[in-house]
Amino acid sequence: MDFVLHPLNLVTFFPLVGVLVLFFINPARKNALRWTALITSLVTFGISLWVLTLFDASNPDLQLVIKLPWIQVAGWDISYHLGVDGLSILLVLLTSFLTPISILSTWTAIEERVKDFMLFFLMLEVGMMGVFLAQDLFLFYVFWEFTLVPMYFLIGIWGGPQRIYAAIKFFLYTMAGSILMLLAILWLGINQGTFSVPDLIAAGGIPVHVQTWLFLAFAMAFAIKVPMWPLHSWLPDAHVQAPTAGSVILAGVLLKMGTYGFLRFNLPLFPEAAVRFAPTMALLAVIGILYGAAVSYSQQDIKKLVAYSSVSHLGFVMLGLFALNPQGIQGGILQMINHGLSTGALFLLVGMIYEQTHTRDFDVYGGLWKIMPVYGSVMLIVTLSSMGLPGLNGFVGEFTILLGAFGSNAIGSPWYAGLAAVGVILAAIYMLYMFQKIFLGPAGSIVETVKEHGHALRDLNAREIITIVPLLVLIFWIGLYPKPFFTLMAPAVDKLVGILQMAMH
Repeated sequence: MDFVLHPLNLVTFFPLVGVLVLFFINPARKNALRWTALITSLVTFGISLWVLTLFDASNPDLQLVIKLPWIQVAGWDISYHLGVDGLSILLVLLTSFLTPISILSTWTAIEERVKDFMLFFLMLEVGMMGVFLAQDLFLFYVFWEFTLVPMYFLIGIWGGPQRIYAAIKFFLYTMAGSILMLLAILWLGINQGTFSVPDLIAAGGIPVHVQTWLFLAFAMAFAIKVPMWPLHSWLPDAHVQAPTAGSVILAGVLLKMGTYGFLRFNLPLFPEAAVRFAPTMALLAVIGILYGAAVSYSQQDIKKLVAYSSVSHLGFVMLGLFALNPQGIQGGILQMINHGLSTGALFLLVGMIYEQTHTRDFDVYGGLWKIMPVYGSVMLIVTLSSMGLPGLNGFVGEFTILLGAFGSNAIGSPWYAGLAAVGVILAAIYMLYMFQKIFLGPAGSIVETVKEHGHALRDLNAREIITIVPLLVLIFWIGLYPKPFFTLMAPAVDKLVGILQMAMH
């Protein structure tokens, strides 16, 4: 297969074609800039579907592999090495799916420096794709760090009043964890003679005491990104200050880079350490679930509530991954996708109402159901999906995770699953509380305030409905028929669990 037209190269780097075209468009032609970015991201989504058609779900190994020598000096063997398997295929699809939706949501929200915004957004997609496809530790690190730059500018230029503070905090937190990971990567490359992830997994043989330190170094980088309690404090600031499209992609994809890192590197590279740390990671995950839910309930800002709910939801993902059994890990991967869809949709909906009212304060809302029935109906579906109602996507992921955690030998106690289940109940409390405050009860002061500015609140328009409907379709699809999603990941998960089972005995 031709290198340039290789499907994994195309899905990773095609957004750069859009970046190149954007350079030649006059910054004043805002719609031309928006359409260029949107079409580029839609073509990238099309390429990711092509990758899916070439993907053999029954094969647990890496597929569509490209491996070329890249940096070969002084005994260093660094390759340009891409590949996709059941652990990453769904995240590749999620990334290419959410990018055009995010761009479409900016149509009227981003009016300043549209050209720069679209350039950064397409460059961010390149970095995110690379993270999920890189099979060389050094190449992975390059993509991992690269995503920081566009996201820093997206928050820092187009964010809210505290945007500079939030952008710097986001950058510094992520950077701090990444330095430890870089040291671990260099140790592995120098001492094991290769940076290739499949080769390192196949070679094994890292002493347990060394695995412990390497596990912790990688875990620090990934736990900050997830973010796990107590390393989460950058997230609410970043979410609240980011523009809507930035929040959608941050929740939908960037946080998943952390959970994916645990799945791709910590579990297979350091299996004995993973088994040893499983109860600790499960404990931190459960604290995150309960803490995120409790803090969500106490928020006055709608966007902050959704941001803290991410801490809670991603606690479920971490609990599933460290159950170290097929049910837990499959549930964890599916919940990564579910969170991207449900929380992405919540941020879109919060952004749509914010565009009209310029406030996210709970106290000024109320009675919107009568004024905006379509918006209310969509918000109700997404709210129910986020709190795990049977028949919608959240339920399938959370149920599978709890099943895995309950029967997990690695975690060693069903109490973790029991406490996590309390988090499901708390999610219902804060999500329904949010819905009730905004849509039911007496009309809030915002309705009158908007009228005073000469226009009434309107329901969703055609563009907003087109933006949100693809998310709703997947929310129902995964909720009612998740089998295709489990089929894609099952062989690769079984292979990973096989490595972990050997470490347990």
